[in-house]
Amino acid sequence: MNSVRSKSTWRTVRGSAVALALTATTVAATATGALAAADDTPSYVALGDSMASGPLIPDITGPVACGRSTHNYAHELASSLGASLRDVTCSGAKSQHMTEKQSLSLLDIPMGSAPPQFDALRADTDLVTLTIGGNDAGLVGIAQDCTTLDPNATPCKERYTAGGVDQVGQRLAEFAPRLADVLDGIHQRSPRARVVVTGYGLYIKPGGCWPLQPVLPVDADFLQGSVDRMNTVIAEQSAAHDAQYIDLATPSKGHDACQAPSAKWVEGYVPTAPAAPLHPNRRGEENYARIIGAHLQDD
Repeated sequence: MNSVRSKSTWRTVRGSAVALALTATTVAATATGALAAADDTPSYVALGDSMASGPLIPDITGPVACGRSTHNYAHELASSLGASLRDVTCSGAKSQHMTEKQSLSLLDIPMGSAPPQFDALRADTDLVTLTIGGNDAGLVGIAQDCTTLDPNATPCKERYTAGGVDQVGQRLAEFAPRLADVLDGIHQRSPRARVVVTGYGLYIKPGGCWPLQPVLPVDADFLQGSVDRMNTVIAEQSAAHDAQYIDLATPSKGHDACQAPSAKWVEGYVPTAPAAPLHPNRRGEENYARIIGAHLQDD
């Protein structure tokens, strides 16, 4: 099975990365040749959307419209692993943009395009992380549509379930086979890579915190419930296509947008830290990297 093969490979390159990080004293003590060569540095490719790219978190790298930060979880993880990183995450990315170019814009001003993210994959890639699905499901747009300062407003949940039609459920049903194709495509292009797929974090606590975050309690549960349902789809497809799913929602408890600025990992509708609305802040990205890294070390 590829999962066994990729885990074995990852253990090897992880050990090499640790060796490369030894102190000068240890280097002297192991001058007999125990150190790994520089070519053994793990090769890491980060794929995904704005949850992974870290928009508006200083500093910007790559296309401005992709909102790619030098402190997103990929950069933090690569630093901790001693890995060589190719980060092609991009705000607005959908599953189709793994194999198709993505048109970019900023404030409705065309900003060219980003190449297909799969262009970054190589046959010798050791680690791939993927965060995708939020734009396929349109969850940011739904969250924006659900804002209200009227406590007596009709819950927006009713619009997305009108006539017994579950619009989010339909979108997620369409997303599932697309994610399956993405995972298969990663394995085809990088057959030795360990493939790690993250879920999305906890954005708002049960019942919300209206009016601090301007969504009614029922809609707060609807929105986070939609994220949770998407995470379930991601976990199921990961298990079925030889990838490791990492839950970010459970360890995010107590760090949602309702919390104090010093505690939250994601920003609300009006950010209190440099980050895009409804997206992780630097603290969130750092903790996501820590969580992912812990799973890599444990397996």
